[in-house]
Amino acid sequence: MADTSGREPGGRPPGKHGIKVLLVDDHQVVRRGLRTFLEVQDDIEVVGEAADGAEGVEQAEQLRPDVVLMDVKMPGMDGIEALRRLRELGNAARVLVVTSFTEQRTVIPALRAGAAGYVYKDVDPDALAGAIRSVHAGHVLLQPEVADVLLAQEETGGGQGRSNGLTEREREVLTLIADGRSNREIARALVLSEKTVKTHVSNILMKLDLADRTQAALWAVRHGMGA
Repeated sequence: MADTSGREPGGRPPGKHGIKVLLVDDHQVVRRGLRTFLEVQDDIEVVGEAADGAEGVEQAEQLRPDVVLMDVKMPGMDGIEALRRLRELGNAARVLVVTSFTEQRTVIPALRAGAAGYVYKDVDPDALAGAIRSVHAGHVLLQPEVADVLLAQEETGGGQGRSNGLTEREREVLTLIADGRSNREIARALVLSEKTVKTHVSNILMKLDLADRTQAALWAVRHGMGA
């Protein structure tokens, strides 16, 4: 049957363009609530929904959203495995975990799997919209309690004690990582090749005993570098 509502596929008003968002949550009422709120945002459009991780990966590959709102605990493929799969596929979507789970055993694997942010389901709606915009802009977005969990692990791992081993150039690169810059943007800012930037990033992670760029960005912010 033809759609005579005047709305484009996905339910958005005609001509609306903005940050494309995919909702992945096994609770329909949660997805419905998120969609209802996000669709009134002028710069955000919901392009699809998925009820589990496997469907979320499939939808992300087909729809190519800018941001994925991902639950962690779902039947079948959970959110963390879906994150790993998206990274393996090279999917460029930024994933913002939206969950009610706060335990370290959930937070750390999600961030290591590639999450760009981690917020709780009781987050204020306007703050959630801001979080979507933030991770889309390339920033790392963590609620304070989540940041505390990650920083506690980072300090236990000895990252803070190795900070003096960074070169001046590595500190410049780390500051730009904290500002949400990609390797290409860092290369342009510092007039370096992307290959050289990648080498600096690898050295930073090794020297600070960190797992990925998310931990590096958080470390930098904690120590007064970057945003």
